[in-house]
Amino acid sequence: MARRLVITWVFNTLALFVATRLLSGLGYGSDWWALLLAGLVFTLVNVFVKPVLAFLSLPFIIVTLGLCYFLIDVPMLYLTHWIVPGFHIASFWWAVLGAVIVSAVNAILRACFGRPGRRRVRRRGAIAMQWR
Repeated sequence: MARRLVITWVFNTLALFVATRLLSGLGYGSDWWALLLAGLVFTLVNVFVKPVLAFLSLPFIIVTLGLCYFLIDVPMLYLTHWIVPGFHIASFWWAVLGAVIVSAVNAILRACFGRPGRRRVRRRGAIAMQWR
């Protein structure tokens, strides 16, 4: 569990770094500690708060064919902004664009390195995925 959390933290920190570099409305100032802390807070918020919001908005997620699930990242970014003093978001639309970039970068990282918490297991010549 701890390894999975650390890998997710690294992925989220890299995704936030890319988002702050591409968007002028998101930033962490010149303090790298603020970015690392924002990545940690964003990871913890996604682990503990996002499932609750996803469950509460399940009817909207089904009706919108998953689009509403993507929009749950926007309040997660705002919660990170509220908790971490050095991390700032200029407006709602910058948060929406930031959520798009963070989701895309996380998807690319998962495609390249695999999902955190899964490992490859050899079985009779085939590779199967197994949860830890």
